[in-house]
Amino acid sequence: MKTYLEKIGQQAIDEAGRHAVEAEVYLLHSRELSIEVIDGQVETLKEAEEIGLGMRVFKGGQVGFAFSSDLSETAVRGIVDDAVRISAFTEADAYNILPEGPLKYPDMEIYDPVINTSQLEDKIELARQVERSARAVDKRITIVERAGYEDGEYTTLVLNTRGVNALGSSNFCGSYIFVVAEDKNEAQTGFSVMGSKHLADLDPNFIGEEAAYRALRSLNARTIPSGHFPCVMEPYVVTRFMGLIAQMVDAEAVQKGRSLLAGKIGEQVASPAVSIVDDATFPNGMGSFPFDGEGVPARKTDVIEKGTLKTFLYDYYNALKAGVDPTGNGQRGSFRSLPGVGTTNFILLPGTEGSEAIIAGVKQGFYITEVMGMHTANPISGDFSVGAAGIMIENGDLTYPVRGVTIAGNLRELLQDVELVGNDLRFYGGKAAPTIRIKNLSISGD
Repeated sequence: MKTYLEKIGQQAIDEAGRHAVEAEVYLLHSRELSIEVIDGQVETLKEAEEIGLGMRVFKGGQVGFAFSSDLSETAVRGIVDDAVRISAFTEADAYNILPEGPLKYPDMEIYDPVINTSQLEDKIELARQVERSARAVDKRITIVERAGYEDGEYTTLVLNTRGVNALGSSNFCGSYIFVVAEDKNEAQTGFSVMGSKHLADLDPNFIGEEAAYRALRSLNARTIPSGHFPCVMEPYVVTRFMGLIAQMVDAEAVQKGRSLLAGKIGEQVASPAVSIVDDATFPNGMGSFPFDGEGVPARKTDVIEKGTLKTFLYDYYNALKAGVDPTGNGQRGSFRSLPGVGTTNFILLPGTEGSEAIIAGVKQGFYITEVMGMHTANPISGDFSVGAAGIMIENGDLTYPVRGVTIAGNLRELLQDVELVGNDLRFYGGKAAPTIRIKNLSISGD
């Protein structure tokens, strides 16, 4: 497949030469498998494969873009012609420049051949084991809404007329489950998900048991009076807030004045306990890859270091505009889209405290296990008011479950109030965080 992509890529670059334009070709071949089981029976099994090409051409600061999943010689010629024609109708911009190569890329172990060679029946059995493990925890686990396994692999080529030639392959796998626990005419849901670059790292028993525990711990919940409490957030909840922080350090959003952190480089924007990196080289990270969607090499970028904002995340265009080096964050959703700023492995670095010790240090507080409505949070002002659920902490112990409350505040203040960061780093997709403890948070209940 790599040889085929290189052949098509070179043809596209040669075609661009006929028009005397600078050009970039982005080729992607991907394959995905998804399996869902219910009551041990395969409910769905899907396997999909896709290949396509995206073409950018640059002339006098104007850019044209076209794409196609037809890679015949005639179609490739047509893609280039279309991109050139489209460029004539776009506005010239002095920062519309392609990265210059050749560039050196890190050696990374991001392809597990076992994922590809394992038998389909073994992957189905893994999903079944996740389901069995959840049901075995407690008879109150009455429904498994869905349990599944998925994997995928992709090969990417970025080739341009300025000497960039980046070619790489990666794969991944994952499993998940959603369950319902019932007791005394009440039902609560729980989930677990685990993704990995290595099939051997998937633990179906852990996945099933975690989902069951999450559903069971939420049964017979009550509300609490309004007030201000110390709060502990489990890793999944922290990654939801990490998504908001990612928007705030997006260089494009910053340059357009759509970020709370605009103009704050070098300032203390969080407590010294907070360090955040974007690291495309992180071992076993779901976003790890040797280069970004423009062929810029992968790197580790210190975004917030001990509370101090060090940099924003840049693709090539916004880096040129800001007069800084790109951070390798020119991401693409597919060959159908243009590159834009995006995270790779966006990580709140772990501390040294265990989660139990963090909870034990709270006399009375709230352990947050779920937030709802994060899309309503404002990345410009930092204000948020979202639904939440969790467990009350009394004298250092988790006591009774809580639902029907709202947590509210400002993200800048929340980051400043982080007291402790745990050592239990957990990935959810391309974002990772450990447990954290916050000095004070407003909770609206009864």
